[in-house]
Amino acid sequence: MKTEADFDKFDLAFIEYFQGLKTYDELPAELLEWLSTPIDGGEFDKAALDGLAKLDLEELRRKFEERLREQHERHDGGSHWIGTGGTSPFGNSGYHPGGIRVGGAGMHRSAIQIAGERQYRDFREDSVLEERQFQVAFRSLRQLSSNEDGPKDELKLEETIDKTSENAGRLELVFGRPRRNTVKLAVLFDSGGSMWPHARLCASLFQAASKSNHFKDLKVYYFHNCFYDYLYTTPACSIAKSVETEWVLNNLKSDYRIIVVGDASMAPSELLRPGGCIDYGLYNEEPGIEWIRRFRRKYEKMIWLNPVDPSGWERGYGSMTIKLVREEVPMFHLSVDGLKAGLKTLIAAR
Repeated sequence: MKTEADFDKFDLAFIEYFQGLKTYDELPAELLEWLSTPIDGGEFDKAALDGLAKLDLEELRRKFEERLREQHERHDGGSHWIGTGGTSPFGNSGYHPGGIRVGGAGMHRSAIQIAGERQYRDFREDSVLEERQFQVAFRSLRQLSSNEDGPKDELKLEETIDKTSENAGRLELVFGRPRRNTVKLAVLFDSGGSMWPHARLCASLFQAASKSNHFKDLKVYYFHNCFYDYLYTTPACSIAKSVETEWVLNNLKSDYRIIVVGDASMAPSELLRPGGCIDYGLYNEEPGIEWIRRFRRKYEKMIWLNPVDPSGWERGYGSMTIKLVREEVPMFHLSVDGLKAGLKTLIAAR
């Protein structure tokens, strides 16, 4: 295999070659349909459930196969059948400290196996977001204006063609003042921790923004989980390479567009309390949510790009803080389509 994009092809070839090898890719369509619309089973006492006896993998698989044979209807909120929103070791959108997730999206990251989903599917070349796609999306931010004071040294091709046609083919060159992009952009990246799985995606976005010639000015800063008194100039988020957030607010005028890139997933205290900053030795007098509000008050054009799939915004780890951030800043999925939708918001009137 030359790249990780070949992993999925190898996975499929391996299963096809070893015919008869037991897999869970071919789950009953009716079962998958039941599991595609989870029902909220309410709050769980996670600490108590963590104490449940965990089945070994062989026993867990045996019981799962039994349920597949015996189950003939949908189940939600229970502790036995394959369902949603419960404490059964089989299904999705509930909680069990060591079960098999079937359908749905990972939430608590406690499943020890996933049925009906190939492990390497997301590595395929046709599903990887490319830097080029982000660059194309950034073009929509261009807002050109004429330089009234500059020399007329830019050839206007369409006007030249029109004038030449009017002159019966005799060439007449038309020059005008060049148009310049007036957009100023600041991008704030969440770095480290739960953002590590999204590092490659964020790197593509960073490269696309930094190589783009569609901005009059581009500023890039970093933070960890939430921004407080300091923003950082490198992904390491070292205080030695930082600027005061107050300085940024004072020196970046309100005509800047702001893009925040982060999963917005953190302990509620990090967002809501003074001293919530997770960095040892730093203490924030103002809660993180207030810093977000200060940015939002100053910068009319501000969006938040979240790499977490939107299906996980309402439930699971970080859903509370994601909800609170969404109430302050328009949030979009960090995908090509999500970026395009977010950029439209940056262009449109508030």
